[in-house]
Order: sequence, then structure tokens, then C-alpha cells
Amino acid sequence: MLDFTRLLPGPVCTMLLADYGAEVIKVEDVRGGDPARYAGNSSGKSALFYQVNRNKKSIAVNLKNDSGREAVKKIAARVDILVEGFRPGVMERLGLGYEDLSKINEQLIYASISGYGKEGVYRNRAGHDLNYSALTGLLDLSAEEDGPPVMPAVQIADIAGGSLMALNGIMFALFKRMREGKGEHVDVSMARGLLPFLAYAASGQAESGELPRRGKGLITGAFACYNLYETADGKYMSLGALEPVFWQRFCETVGKPDWIDRQFDQEKRTELIEQVKQLFKKRSRSEWEETFAKVDACCEPVLDLNEAREHPLASQEGYFLKGPAGDFMTGFPLLFSGQGGELRLDPPGHGEHTVNILNRFGFGKREIEELKQKKAIKE
Repeated sequence: MLDFTRLLPGPVCTMLLADYGAEVIKVEDVRGGDPARYAGNSSGKSALFYQVNRNKKSIAVNLKNDSGREAVKKIAARVDILVEGFRPGVMERLGLGYEDLSKINEQLIYASISGYGKEGVYRNRAGHDLNYSALTGLLDLSAEEDGPPVMPAVQIADIAGGSLMALNGIMFALFKRMREGKGEHVDVSMARGLLPFLAYAASGQAESGELPRRGKGLITGAFACYNLYETADGKYMSLGALEPVFWQRFCETVGKPDWIDRQFDQEKRTELIEQVKQLFKKRSRSEWEETFAKVDACCEPVLDLNEAREHPLASQEGYFLKGPAGDFMTGFPLLFSGQGGELRLDPPGHGEHTVNILNRFGFGKREIEELKQKKAIKE
């Protein structure tokens, strides 16, 4: 597959495909390549680039050069998948849009990842993860009751709305191609990709007729049974005892059987939350961990990233990985018959595989030298 993406949303999608066996050819410009290479690191080997570009190969091509574009077309004629993350219209202006390439490869699955999609009034509008969450209503729901919206700690729209939705779209298109023999253009909007995350909030509004408010929903902090609590040492525990059986176990474990019937008491919900807060402040997080170690009550510690890496949950093969410099990387999210992905290749150097890839796709030594002379590829 050809990967024309940069930074985060597209590279995460193509990394996941590469982790599970796809041959991903990352197409970079001839000057500096993916800007993620230099994120906080002038060496071109930033931690961000290494995190999301493992198992890929890199070719450096000048897409503003006629010969460079023709070289890309020759490769595109023989690949299964192409993923691009430019603003709508850019690939079309280069003559590399879906309509152009499907004429030479009718089985091509072509995925475009953008902020607002290729259709609609915002198609050409700039945006980032925070903006997509803001415009879909998701950000407004992210906070404590009566507090301001909270900046998400991770890129929900970029990865969940972009990377993972693109991955889903590619898989759907591959399945359709198996049946019908033709490719497909998958239009991925990072804003639109957030819609499934609003299902719970939207269903609550449909049922009650009331606008969902932050901190006032069943799973956004309105009740004591599903909340975050500070411990005596300034750390936190997460309590997710939504089902009555888990709430009952929690109450019995902490010696508060009188709380059991108050789980969803609307009139006294804030009073109960305050009482549970005071309870958790009486012990350290490690003491609460020990208390609930063998109790099925959905009560777990809030860990920082270092703690998460050392937790027994992370002991599974491939959960976290060692990077080329010994730094850790997130691992493989899926298991197939108990097997995860595979770390086959370190993240590529800029244009590292240009000549090798061109050779494989039928370019002779003389053609490659001509491309270099015309500055169509990196020398």
C-alpha cells in the first residue's frame, strides 16, 4: 500500500496495517519528509515519528515534478490500498486523486482522511483534534458538573475519528472488493468519525428530551457509583460500579451497606458523592488497591503512564514495545488466535527505500538516474 499521510491520524492507521502484515510504502517529499520526524527533535528521528511509523518503508518523491508524479502513478497501478491525508482537492490537483488512479487500477482502495471530509461546507476549513471535538458536541460533555470543558488528554478525533475509522473503512472496502472485484473511495472525516461516541448522550436526550450536560449524566459523574475519587496520598481511584451487583459489593467491602439502596437516588446524589469522597480520602491508593484486589466491584487505581507500563495488565506479550533506542512504544491492540502484530522493521530513514522500491516496480537503473537528475526523487 502507498501511504501519503503525515503527523498522526494517517500514520497510526497505516502503522496498524503494517503491524499485521501489510507492506506500507510511505511516500515523503524530497526536502524533509514527514514533519513528525522533527517533532521536538532536529535529528529527524523524533519519538513521535518512531512511535507511529514502525514496519514501514520510505520513498522520497517530488510530487510537484511531472516525472515524480508519473513514477508514483506507475507504483499506484499495482498496489492494493492508498491512504492520503491532505486537504480535500490537493491530490486531485496533482493528478493523483481517486478518479485519476482508479482508471489505471480499478481495484484500488483509496482512503482520504481530512478534518471535515471531502463534502460539505467545511471541506476546506482548517482544524485540529480539539476543533473536531468542539464542533460535534463531544467536548462540551467533557468536564465535571458546573465546570468548564476539559482539554482531552489524548487525540480522540485524530485517532478514534480518523485513524480507526479509516482502518474500518479500508477493511469494509476490501471485503466489498472480494465480492464485486472493484475498489472504493473511502472518505474519512475526523469530525464525522466522532459520531458513534455520542450514541449514549444522544440516546439519553432522545429519551428524556433534555439536553445532556457535563457532569450530570449516568456515566459522566452524576452518581457516586461511577466517579473518580482522590485518596489520602493525593492519587485517585476509579469506581465504575454501575450495575447494582457491583455497587452492592463495593458498599459491603467498605462497610457501608446503608448506601446500597441509595445508588440512583436523584435527590441525595450529591450528598452520597461527598460521602464517598470522604471515605476514599481516609486511605492511600495502594491501601485501596489492596482492599479491592480480590473484589469484583469495578474499582481500580488511576495510573500514570510509567505505572501502567509496570502493571500486570501490561505483562502480556506485545502490550508495550521497546523502540530502536530502547524507548518504549505502544504495542499491538489486536490478537488473532492469541497472536499480536509483529515488529519487523524499525521506522525508516527519509527516502531509505526509494531505489529498492522503484526497482521492484519496474524502474531500471537508467530511469532511476534520470529521476534523480530531474530532482523527481531524493538523491
